[in-house]
Amino acid sequence: MKEIKFCNINGIKLGHAQDKQGGTGCSVVICENGATGGVDVRGGAPGTRETDLLNPMEMVDKIHAVVLSGGSAFGLDASSGVMEYLENKNIGFDVTVAKVPIVCQAVLFDLSFGNPNVRPDKSMGIRACLNAEEYSYDINGNIGAGFGATVGKFLGPDYAMKGGLGTYAIKVGDLEVGAIVAVNCLGDVINPKNLNIISGAYDRNKNKFLNTENLLLSTLEKPINPFKGNTTIGLIVTNANFTKAEANKVASMAHNGYARTIYPSHTMFDGDTIFTMATNKISADVTTVGMIAAKVMEKAILRGVKSAESMFGVPSFKNIIR
Repeated sequence: MKEIKFCNINGIKLGHAQDKQGGTGCSVVICENGATGGVDVRGGAPGTRETDLLNPMEMVDKIHAVVLSGGSAFGLDASSGVMEYLENKNIGFDVTVAKVPIVCQAVLFDLSFGNPNVRPDKSMGIRACLNAEEYSYDINGNIGAGFGATVGKFLGPDYAMKGGLGTYAIKVGDLEVGAIVAVNCLGDVINPKNLNIISGAYDRNKNKFLNTENLLLSTLEKPINPFKGNTTIGLIVTNANFTKAEANKVASMAHNGYARTIYPSHTMFDGDTIFTMATNKISADVTTVGMIAAKVMEKAILRGVKSAESMFGVPSFKNIIR
């Protein structure tokens, strides 16, 4: 088993675009030959596009791109740019009179810190696709969909810390499995080895973590209105040959990576979503790939948070006192 670059997984391209003024961005993973898609939505407040067609009972069996973006529901417009880019390359589901690119998407809420009127749109989606033509760096932290991400927001933005985009991929023999995730959770991000909080609800005056699970318990008798702008969104890419049902199972198992690192995860105020893209290059066991998917997702989450830089006065893992 060895680590590889996420963007070097066979059959895919990765690209990013962001806007510093808006404090937002988007990331796109393209498979020009089409990939088997799957999805598992576990959060209570998702914003998604083209998830129903990933049901094994539905007709379309290949997708051409997955977009992860900020902008809340406004950010769904980024997929229009990705569709235009792919159509211009004659990529899509053939309906005789045209080829329709199948583009899935999930969004996160990042409107609270930058200019809320600047969101991922069609032009940003196109820019992310153009970036994918030459991108080969696997930059983490403040990039793409993670550019404006924050974590630990139960008490609101004043107690938040910077989240970010994380990638992690491995190769085992001929099998390749990678995760990309934009970490933007209500809860705290935890080191699964010792359960210590590494980023989350943080008292900037007292320089200490507040522990979101303890905050929830303390408000049991007198509930407060939690901050509702959250959501962690991710994607597993593998070169394995899977059916849609198997791709959905991999997405389901990958959510264990969320559960190991985000306390609490899958809340009513998060739209936690994970997609799968399987490029169908080699045969592999779905349970084994699902197990690996959870592990690479876990590592991608930690990398995204640890790589993030402070922005808009929001502290990051790199610059707090621990």
